[in-house]
Amino acid sequence: MRKSISSGLSRSRLLTTAAAFAAICATSVRAEDELNALVWCDHTDPVLIEPFEKANNIKVNLKEYEGTGAGLSIVEQSRPGDWDVFVIDGVDVPRAVEMDLLAELPADALPSADIFPEVRMEDNNAKDGNIYAVTEKFGYNTISYDKTKVDPADMEDLSIIWSDKYAGRIALYDYYLPMVGLTGIGIGKKTAELTEADLPAIKEKLFAMKKVARQVSDVVASQTALATGEVDILVGGGEWITAGLSAEKPNLDWTVPKQGALRWAQSIGVFKDSTKQELALKFVQYILSPEGQARLATSSCYWAMPANAKAGEHLTDAQKAALRWDKQADYLKNTQLYPVVDGDLDAAMQDAWTEMLQK
Repeated sequence: MRKSISSGLSRSRLLTTAAAFAAICATSVRAEDELNALVWCDHTDPVLIEPFEKANNIKVNLKEYEGTGAGLSIVEQSRPGDWDVFVIDGVDVPRAVEMDLLAELPADALPSADIFPEVRMEDNNAKDGNIYAVTEKFGYNTISYDKTKVDPADMEDLSIIWSDKYAGRIALYDYYLPMVGLTGIGIGKKTAELTEADLPAIKEKLFAMKKVARQVSDVVASQTALATGEVDILVGGGEWITAGLSAEKPNLDWTVPKQGALRWAQSIGVFKDSTKQELALKFVQYILSPEGQARLATSSCYWAMPANAKAGEHLTDAQKAALRWDKQADYLKNTQLYPVVDGDLDAAMQDAWTEMLQK
């Protein structure tokens, strides 16, 4: 005959055991009510995440990464099911689909009709009629500048970035892919058609840019240099550099020159191996909602355009002005996506950039 718990344990031991059991149960519940997302830094703003957590009584665990290669490396080093949501560069969604990382998303659960048509990127976000990701935010690699120290009219021509007029007053964003693409646009190339045969002409302009530049630096150093007046122009910048500073630094501005600029876009999807498909989809829906989009657009990490046009209803006039809301129709027509390159062309572009840095 088995002894009862009360006869086999003292009251104090019973309470201790009960408390331990309750803690284990609570831990299990919490584990089930968590969502793990691999994201860009703009998703780490509590203003964006906390409303979803409170509304759903869950914890969203966020891991920030930079560059698709770094994100895929994290995934490869993780166990299946470790991650639920993936934010990825829009042009790299096909790569993730090819690797069988993303789950199909139900079309009727997504606000596709509200997404700006030019950034839906169906060729990237979908395959064989199935949707695997949705564009959530976009912006431009172009020219940012201090409008009190340069002639804004000069910023409407990309050739200014390799002329002598502002020599020693220019910073170059240290990321080869958008900078090679932007330089190509400046000399009349289409980013979707770039080949190694185009690189000599692009290298010539890269070297000219380096000659007149004060510095080549990362995002933080470039933004700081522009904000503090160390430089007056940032090549490769855009709204993501200056819009968030518009209230305290109204002298900083940005534009899309007449030749055009480079357009980037980020997408969000659900990992195929996630054991929390329903909750992950709910998170995607929140991020794509007008309210979520407005918060994402004005995230403390960087501002950029929300993909959902209805987000404008939740942005102030000042926020929309900083994002150039009313000029998007023209900007979208006059910008091109990042170059999509194979291994050989990518290596050649990196070599060209490295050679420029060493000049």
